[in-house]
Amino acid sequence: MGSRNRMARLWAGLLSALFLHKAPRAHTASASLSLQTSEPPTAAVMPCLLLTLGVALICGVWAIDSPQTMQDVELPKLAGTWHSMAMAASDFSLLETKEAPLRIYISSLQPTPEGNLEIALCRWSQKQSPFRESNQCIEEKIIAEKTENPIEFKINYLDENRIYLFNTDGSKYLFLCLESTPRQNLACQYLARTLEVDDKVMAEFISFLKTLPVHMQIFLDMTQAEEQCRV
Repeated sequence: MGSRNRMARLWAGLLSALFLHKAPRAHTASASLSLQTSEPPTAAVMPCLLLTLGVALICGVWAIDSPQTMQDVELPKLAGTWHSMAMAASDFSLLETKEAPLRIYISSLQPTPEGNLEIALCRWSQKQSPFRESNQCIEEKIIAEKTENPIEFKINYLDENRIYLFNTDGSKYLFLCLESTPRQNLACQYLARTLEVDDKVMAEFISFLKTLPVHMQIFLDMTQAEEQCRV
C-alpha cells in the first residue's frame, strides 16, 4: 500500500509540474522544485506524454535520457576531495532533519583498480555505541560497483541501489544522484572541489534538477547554513 501511495505522489508531482508556469524563485533553504514547461500540452499530445511518463516510472526514473549525462566518464579525474554544496530529494523525509537517511556529506571519491568507485562520507548519528559518544558525525565508506552504463553504479546503502554521475567538470564540480528503485525515491547532490561558492554552478544544478522526471520536494543550499558534518 505504501508503494502505491509513493507512486501516486510521483504521478501527482509530474502531472502538476506539466501545468506550472510561474517563474522560478531563488532558493536559499528548503524549497520545492518543479519541472517547467513553456506551454501546456495539447489534447493531441497528452496521451503520448502520459504514456512516456508512465514508462519512465515503471522502468525507473532514468528511462528518460538527460542531455547533461556524462557519456564518457574518466574516473581518475574524479579522485580526491569533494564537498557537498547542495542537496535535493523527491521525498522530504530523505533530507528534512540532520539525521535524515540521505543527509550525507561526501568527502572524497576514489576509483578502484576494478573500475569501481569508493565513496567516503560523513553523516549525523544518534545511535548509541560503546566505542563513541552519541549525537555526532560518523564516517563511512561505500563501494559503488561499475555497470555496463558508464554513468551508473550499483550500491547497497540503506534503501538506495543506484548512483548516477551527471554533468561533471572533474576539476571543479560534479552532480551525483542516488536512486532507490523499489521506493521510487531520488536524491541528488552538487559536489565541488572547494568550499568556495559558485553561483553559476548552483544555478546550473537547480536547472538540472528541473530536467529530472521526478518532482524534487526539498532543496537544501548547504552554503547558507552551518552543518556540523559538512567537511
